[in-house]
Amino acid sequence: MAANRPATEERLAQIARLFPEGVPKLWCPPLTHYRADGTLDRLRMTKHLQYMAPYVRGLLVPGSTGDGWEMDDDEQRDVLDLVLEIAAESRIHVLVGALRTDAEAERRAIVHTVERLKQRAGTDNASEAMAVAGVCGFTVCPPAGSDLSQQEIHDRLAAILELGLPTALYQLPQVTGNEMHPATVAELAGEFANFYLFKDSSGQDRVATSGLDFGGVCFVRGAEGDYGRWLDAAGGPYGAFLLSTANCFAPQLHQMIEHLESGRVEEARAVIGPVQEAVARMFPLVADLPDGNAFTNANKAVDHFLAHGPKALEIPPPRLHAGSRLPSEIMDATARTLTDCGLMPGRGYLET
Repeated sequence: MAANRPATEERLAQIARLFPEGVPKLWCPPLTHYRADGTLDRLRMTKHLQYMAPYVRGLLVPGSTGDGWEMDDDEQRDVLDLVLEIAAESRIHVLVGALRTDAEAERRAIVHTVERLKQRAGTDNASEAMAVAGVCGFTVCPPAGSDLSQQEIHDRLAAILELGLPTALYQLPQVTGNEMHPATVAELAGEFANFYLFKDSSGQDRVATSGLDFGGVCFVRGAEGDYGRWLDAAGGPYGAFLLSTANCFAPQLHQMIEHLESGRVEEARAVIGPVQEAVARMFPLVADLPDGNAFTNANKAVDHFLAHGPKALEIPPPRLHAGSRLPSEIMDATARTLTDCGLMPGRGYLET
């Protein structure tokens, strides 16, 4: 399937405007931290983003790992406002997650967010307002439903893309119950130059490995594990990662990417090996927890130790959006995992 040349050229020009220094190689859906009463922990979130900032240059807010699917509209707004303020200090790009199970609700969320950004920036121009806020676009999933046809998925996403705003499409069948087929993604890319980024967390990678021409769309992998083989620098089909584990292992992931881009494959394997082992052990630990999701829970457990260091077990476990805390047995197992993998810090980033 041949790409639409005008759409490709317009898309590449848009990407160049949004990312003068190039599309970030490492993105993260940051965790949302809460105080005991359920309100946002501003200091904790600030310190966490500062920990990631030297390595992560793009954020998805709110993403699945940041409780995006569990929050109501007001909570999503409050988290976005806080992260935008913090991210601006480090000049980190922010993709706004409009995570809803209904396409029309996603569209309304985007429209409302743009209006708020315009008011904040004192302009009627959406692009100017987004630039002032550090917003590089909006992220949407297909509407939920395992019975939806590809034509229905196409048409409902097209109604969002018709807004003309920079947009990323997010493959997340674990939530939506469906997948965008490669031909559907290619068709949307040919029709809408503002569709510039495709994130795939399915772990199946059918779109990126299809061999179709997507006219310059940036492909970003969100599935965890076996990291080194997927980046284009290692011969893979993705130009970047958008990973939940960047909440915890951003330094190692960043270093791996640098090694791969310099052709140092063995060094890349050495630095990412302990991370892959820890990730393989952590996600099964939280698989059966009744609250939250595995991405959130595994990363909150690890981040607790990165923030507080070895004394983390003396501090109450992280609070989840539902109001519960991670169980003590999960925290004990996390401590063992980090110690066994050589990833337990000598001191936490909250102490620096």
